[in-house]
Amino acid sequence: MAVSQEQLLQRSGGQCELCKAQDNLEAYELPESPVGTEGQLLLCQTCRDQLNNPAELDSAHWQCLSDSMWSQEPAVQVLAWRLLKRLSTETWAQDLLDMLYLDDDLLNWAQAGALPQAGDILVHRDSNGVQLQAGDSVAIIKDLDVKGASLVAKRGTAVRGISLTDNPEHIEGRVEGQRIVILTKFVKKIG
Repeated sequence: MAVSQEQLLQRSGGQCELCKAQDNLEAYELPESPVGTEGQLLLCQTCRDQLNNPAELDSAHWQCLSDSMWSQEPAVQVLAWRLLKRLSTETWAQDLLDMLYLDDDLLNWAQAGALPQAGDILVHRDSNGVQLQAGDSVAIIKDLDVKGASLVAKRGTAVRGISLTDNPEHIEGRVEGQRIVILTKFVKKIG
């Protein structure tokens, strides 16, 4: 059930439905909206940017949820719950989450699209603190003895097309035809 930008502006009073900002307002489609449920909100650029990059949520910005969580709009309540759940390591956010009541249908909707928890987002960084992505190329910065092989991965060796592991301190790559695990503190991103 789509809502026009004009309807969202009227419903929200011409302000962001989360933080009350009045600039750069656009419709935001809430993921995992149940069929027949209005899943659109009118949000400012700051809120949209942070929702699109949950790894960098600014806790201070989201204290605005202490007001918006009481909205009568189900989509606003659901998004407030998701954000508070994501920020629940903050005392103020956990306190608000404890106060927020959602009926069973809204709670199921909120849980269906919950944002990842801070500990769920793995970030692999090289020796210089640069974030690594799967497929990146790195250079080894120190001669490394490879366990279980008679191989020494020499300093300066390029490792192309790395893979990330579930441990943020490890990556995998091929050195001299062998797939090995390398500690991220011994590599730097190249290219």
